[in-house]
Amino acid sequence: MDELDRARAIEMNGPLREQALQSFRRQIENWDIALPNLEPLVLDFGLGKFASIGLIEVWIANEIDAGYCGKYLYVADGQTCPAHHHRNKHETFFIIEGRVRMRYVDRQFELGKGDILTVTPPHPHSFTGLGAALLLELSQPCVIDDNFFADSAIPLGGNFGGKAENPPNSSSS
Repeated sequence: MDELDRARAIEMNGPLREQALQSFRRQIENWDIALPNLEPLVLDFGLGKFASIGLIEVWIANEIDAGYCGKYLYVADGQTCPAHHHRNKHETFFIIEGRVRMRYVDRQFELGKGDILTVTPPHPHSFTGLGAALLLELSQPCVIDDNFFADSAIPLGGNFGGKAENPPNSSSS
């Protein structure tokens, strides 16, 4: 099973997924942005709180052997990609549209259109939409088991089953 299939194992389904996708597609159209014709991944991280904890991802590439990954990440207003860290994955985020409140290590700050943030392992990070926002993630490959969520109730990643790992240099994630 590839990494995208593993992530799809906890993807939202049903009418809420369809509503989220309609809203996402309307916003992308309003921004006049062309995205690849790929099926988005709609995540509530298994928590059932999509409006507050979730995001929509469009995986452009996840080339494990070649060593790179590219994804579009979309959050709605007030929606958060939950705090997590990686042991190995190095990421760079580029804000294409909108604004986000980024939490990185023990800092909190806002990023807007055109801003870039590089996230190095094993530093904890999360982001919240301040209005709708679209980010481009360029990174090392996405390996599901290299995601360690601060909320051990998230049934995905290296801490699945409640074995949460505390990253170094963080007082809270």
